[in-house]
Amino acid sequence: MAGHSHAKNVMHRKAAQGAKRAQAFGKLIREITVSARMGLPDPAMNPRLRAAVKAALTANMTRETIDRAIKRASEAGQGEGYEEVRYEGYGPHGIAIIVEALTDNRNRTGGDLRSMFGKHGGALGETNSVAFQFERKGVVRYKAEAATADAMLDAAIEAGAGDVESDAEGHEVSCSVEDFAAVRDALEARFGEAQEAKLEWWPTTTIDLDEDRARDVLKLVDALDDHDDVQVVTANFEVDAAAAERLSAA
Repeated sequence: MAGHSHAKNVMHRKAAQGAKRAQAFGKLIREITVSARMGLPDPAMNPRLRAAVKAALTANMTRETIDRAIKRASEAGQGEGYEEVRYEGYGPHGIAIIVEALTDNRNRTGGDLRSMFGKHGGALGETNSVAFQFERKGVVRYKAEAATADAMLDAAIEAGAGDVESDAEGHEVSCSVEDFAAVRDALEARFGEAQEAKLEWWPTTTIDLDEDRARDVLKLVDALDDHDDVQVVTANFEVDAAAAERLSAA
């Protein structure tokens, strides 16, 4: 479990265990609402909304619920009070953490997160206090059956991607933020709609932790992830595969 792959696992850990389905749906609906308000209410013409809809469908949200959320956002003006806020800080053992949130009360959310960091042996910092340890990237993911590794690599290189990782679980194509739209569109034109296509924070360096220290960090990450306003939590630590499996099963 390393780098961005670890971050991805952390993000989906609760869902994989079937925890707090209603809360997860609430966060997805909030992202759909904000996305629809910030651009056109048509997923085909709004990449962020398309990604939000895809995430909701992956989480087994019904199409009717999704369409209803888009309609409410476009007709009633819902979502106008939300703003995107990035919080940064250090967790236990010096781990850098980025928290992406959608909130209608920045002071409330900031206060809640500051308390969580402190309670778990960390400290919430100022904006850009840890962002220099991460890189913003565009990421497009496909299931393994979408293409062979060679076909995905060739298409990604031709589209201008920076890196491709393929294994039995699927394909992960990464690129610069500037090239993201072009890479996503080129791959979807060839292989169909991606499983995921979005911007993510990836750590440029990571810290190796043993199982006990990783458990300390995950307690904070899980607490942050449970907050209603928090959409994504990313941390820059690594733990070996065997320990990661035990932690995921805990």
